[in-house]
Amino acid sequence: MPDALRSLTQALDDATDLESALAAVVHGVKKRLAADACSVYLADASDTGFVLVATDGFDPHAVGAVRFARGEGLVGLVVERQRPVNLSNAHDHPRFRHLPQFGEQAHHAFLGVPITHLRRPLGALIVRQLGDRDFGPDEEAFMLAIAGQLAAWVDAGAPRGAPGLAGDREHAPAAVLRGIKGAPGVGVGICILPSPAADFDTLTELSAADAQAEVGAFQQAVAAVRAELHLSAQRMATAMPAEAHAMFGVYIELLDDDELFADALERIRAGDSAAAALRQTIAEHARVFEDMSDPYLRARAEDLRGLGRRVLLRLQSGGTEPRAYPERCVLAGEEVSIARIADVPMAQLAGIVCTRGSPYSHAAILARTLRIPAVMGLGNVPLDTLDGRRLLVDGTQGLVHVDPPPRVLANVERISAQQHASNDSLAALRELPAQTPDGTRVALHANVGLSTDLAGARDGGAEGIGLYRTEFSFMVRDSFPSEDEQFRVYREVLESFAPRPVTMRTLDVGGDKGLPYLPLQEDNAFLGWRGIRLTLDNPGIFLTQLRALLRANAGPGNLKILLPMISSAREVDAVRDLLARAAADCRSAGQPTAAVELGAMIEVPAALFQMADLARRVDFFSIGTNDLTQYLLAVDRSNARVAHHFDSLHPAVLRAIASAVRGARGARRPISVCGEMAGDPAAAVLLTGLGVETLSMAAASIPAVKRALRTFSHQRAQAMAAAALAAEDPAEVRRMLDAAFEEAGLKGSAAEPVDAR
Repeated sequence: MPDALRSLTQALDDATDLESALAAVVHGVKKRLAADACSVYLADASDTGFVLVATDGFDPHAVGAVRFARGEGLVGLVVERQRPVNLSNAHDHPRFRHLPQFGEQAHHAFLGVPITHLRRPLGALIVRQLGDRDFGPDEEAFMLAIAGQLAAWVDAGAPRGAPGLAGDREHAPAAVLRGIKGAPGVGVGICILPSPAADFDTLTELSAADAQAEVGAFQQAVAAVRAELHLSAQRMATAMPAEAHAMFGVYIELLDDDELFADALERIRAGDSAAAALRQTIAEHARVFEDMSDPYLRARAEDLRGLGRRVLLRLQSGGTEPRAYPERCVLAGEEVSIARIADVPMAQLAGIVCTRGSPYSHAAILARTLRIPAVMGLGNVPLDTLDGRRLLVDGTQGLVHVDPPPRVLANVERISAQQHASNDSLAALRELPAQTPDGTRVALHANVGLSTDLAGARDGGAEGIGLYRTEFSFMVRDSFPSEDEQFRVYREVLESFAPRPVTMRTLDVGGDKGLPYLPLQEDNAFLGWRGIRLTLDNPGIFLTQLRALLRANAGPGNLKILLPMISSAREVDAVRDLLARAAADCRSAGQPTAAVELGAMIEVPAALFQMADLARRVDFFSIGTNDLTQYLLAVDRSNARVAHHFDSLHPAVLRAIASAVRGARGARRPISVCGEMAGDPAAAVLLTGLGVETLSMAAASIPAVKRALRTFSHQRAQAMAAAALAAEDPAEVRRMLDAAFEEAGLKGSAAEPVDAR
């Protein structure tokens, strides 16, 4: 059986689309199990039943014609139970249903396993045998393994339409591309690609007779683009905070790079045309960045190519190419530059789609700042197939729907209307405390990364900032920000929220977060040089930030400093020494400071076993459930193959949180949760039941969490927490929470996905 599994896995890897993947599965499973028929059923577009989409052993004309309603037949039973159904004589089962499309012969033996992706039932994989037969445990395991691999194909392969459904276009599933969440929200618009006029590949004039004229044209083009970028920067200044606005300086600095354009001028003087010299120069410099693994450095390659295209437009036309944008448009590209984003009137920009990039790319950061939905990292999607088509960008789920049918658009409008109605009702809670019916008070804080997030935090009723990500100020620049630059950013944040507390996490880069000017290439970055390890190894960088933080607190006095990725008491001692040194530096310079509280993040499992030691050195704790879950479950959630195993409701994670709370309480230190888990209303109720008294989340999640906390008594939350701690798997925890929220008339999650099925 292992050889058969490897062989079929290879066949799936070699498949080029969903149809070929389905064909490989039904043929391979039928052959490996020596069964008479193998079939795949998938949920239909209305999600009311399942349709036969592939078969080997039955009449091919049955594909698309055989359907089971939910709850009907053995296929429905497999999906309902979400576990294998293994029958030696299916005819004896009350759910058996004979279908004329399968012929007159009776298929006795039946083995069906569910096809599920990220806990969403997609359909079933079925094998049948004419005679009685007992399928063994190894055969069940084989089927489950193949169904698991097929689930990813079904989920990602929806864009091509499943066989058997494609003939009914009105009810065919929408084309859905799965990427990475870049910026939350949903937007619909016409896809716009980079200007075809600025295409280096179509250049024909590669040499020039008048080198001096070409030099002049080149220099004029560069100067004109520089002026355009300055104008764009001025126009966008009111739409974004200083941190994000600083990204425009990156592009202008690239234009001022003497080495970059010296290479181009040298080629022109050697006889190349200005356009050809520009193409070669941009290609060489971009290639250096393109070959790097760090996403920020790769983004610099796109910066260069984007600038190159703008200069080329000037060279070819003498001016910028006039471009009319649709009333609602979606910008798409390998990596969309912020200069290109700035070209589109903000009122017309509905979304951003990138085939490459990460949530920490410049485009994603700017999209979040401007509240524009964005999806990154779509992979090998031919962009020309999207040009001019209507796209629905679901940045909350990381999905792009291509030419969504009216049904899906109507669903978006319905969800939007429901959310607006819900927001109206939640707005009434803004001035009310997050307090359970039996009087337990919970503090709700906001997680922010840019100063534009502050208004949303205030409007949402945040009682403080539980996590300010200082690394964003480092990410949007081309070099380390100076002490004064950091001081101004931190002071603005502290003053805007005073006297409410603001917890600022020290520079946390590494893992999935890099800096364009600090290359970090590691085989296992999440276990590497990141967080407090990196800053302690670079005391000059760390001292600069600590001085800026201490200076910014002089006056507001509401700063709390949080240390990321603490794994030992020795690290806190080292920070304490640097903090004292930073304060002494400020005193020597005559700069006022104010005392701060120091806290440690509980995200490395080692910290759970050192709570008492850490408590003697810090004033508070904050649990980062994202990394804590990742490390406890050994799951890299950015790895699509294992991301579905990432679950903060896993009993092991809940027990770790409970242990941390007990440790903090025993040491009389306050403890909060600042991971994504805190923003899920159901999980928030669970956390309060575990004893967490402060939750920090995205500002948009605060109203829904507050409503949930005001609905469930603390006694009920404690009972739910006890049940969750006794559970054996996260599905059991989720079912319990869903039932409790349904009984209370609430939804467990603050976000509802767009239904593309």
